[in-house]
Amino acid sequence: MQQSHVIVIGQGYVGLPLAMRAVEVGFDVTGVDVDRRRTDALLAGTSFVEDVPSSTIRAALDAGRYHPVGSYDRLGRWDVAVITVPTPLRDALPDLRFVEEACRSIAETLRPGCLVVLESTTYPGTTDELVVPILQEISGLRAGADFAVGYSPERIDPGNARWGFVSTPKVVSGIDAASKDRVARFYDMLVDRVVPVSGTREAELTKLLENTFRHVNIGLVNELAVLADELGVDVWEAIDAASTKPFGFMRFTPGPGVGGHCLPVDPSYLSWQVKRRLGRTFRFVELANDVNEHMPDHVVGRAVAMLNDRSRAVRGSRIALVGLAYKKNSGDTREAPAIRVVELLKQLGAELVGVDPHVEDHRWPAGVERRELTPGSLDDIDLAVLLTDHDDVDHSLLEGVPTFDTRHVLPVGQDVQVL
Repeated sequence: MQQSHVIVIGQGYVGLPLAMRAVEVGFDVTGVDVDRRRTDALLAGTSFVEDVPSSTIRAALDAGRYHPVGSYDRLGRWDVAVITVPTPLRDALPDLRFVEEACRSIAETLRPGCLVVLESTTYPGTTDELVVPILQEISGLRAGADFAVGYSPERIDPGNARWGFVSTPKVVSGIDAASKDRVARFYDMLVDRVVPVSGTREAELTKLLENTFRHVNIGLVNELAVLADELGVDVWEAIDAASTKPFGFMRFTPGPGVGGHCLPVDPSYLSWQVKRRLGRTFRFVELANDVNEHMPDHVVGRAVAMLNDRSRAVRGSRIALVGLAYKKNSGDTREAPAIRVVELLKQLGAELVGVDPHVEDHRWPAGVERRELTPGSLDDIDLAVLLTDHDDVDHSLLEGVPTFDTRHVLPVGQDVQVL
């Protein structure tokens, strides 16, 4: 398999690190992405993913073993296909059209002996009930007998310097024992440790469990932060104190909401499947959704109150939003709380300035002036709202600017309030 041709469908935060690692261990890799901006950047040796340096892409291109393409008609003969396309929600329902498109496209060149792996997050049953039927119908081959199929949930954490693609254990599964073995052998060449589970449904549920766990616990501390503020209690001090307990407690901190593809979306996939198959409500997910989705409203309410304390109306005030990405050290604005904060403040008539060196221009929210945070660059600002605490932004330059700090990175004082 070391000389095999691997196609990775989707060259974003999940697919690009996988593609680069596959090149590194000796595979020939075709990276497919229908976003022309991405393929043009990759062909030029430019990375748009923080965890993958441009030098790595250029080396893969120079070696002649990485081929970014913008359409499926250039796949050629392949041995392993990994699907890492988005699975968003549309009208609060799972949207698997990108998975379906990928399956239909690769099925046309599917051969006996090939391996197909789905990594995209989805509900339990997707691999067996959606992926396999499409592949079989178009190819005329039989899954299991003629080709192998498996599911391995992505565990990419953008900006995490400690746990990257290689060091994070990889859960693997297959539609049968032989498929599971093929999937395990493939990823064993890419990562330090593989964790086989009995079936694809268990692997699909594993990913949803991981993110639902985070979603629910973030919802807990977010609601606690709102209530603690009204009670006049320092929730951050309580969290710090509770974190000294060496057992039975895991630290989660409040923030302006949740974002990215995972937390606002993945638990809803599980809740949808439970409702569809069992006719029941996954109450923990529904509660966490309600709390986390309304955190931007709470942030805006606190910002309005700070302006009121200074006898300032929101309308006409110049407000700086520091950090627009959904998490630190990332440029990903998908489902970012900042987008909802922008929308609410614009409705109230605020003039908005944004500070985020990681967010690309085409992801920048409309109606928000881009600025760098430098000495004096926010002298005309009435209020700053710190939403994302990137490590490479000098937040000490906010000194003297009234600031609502949703991440508790600034010392609390006359001009600084925390969530």
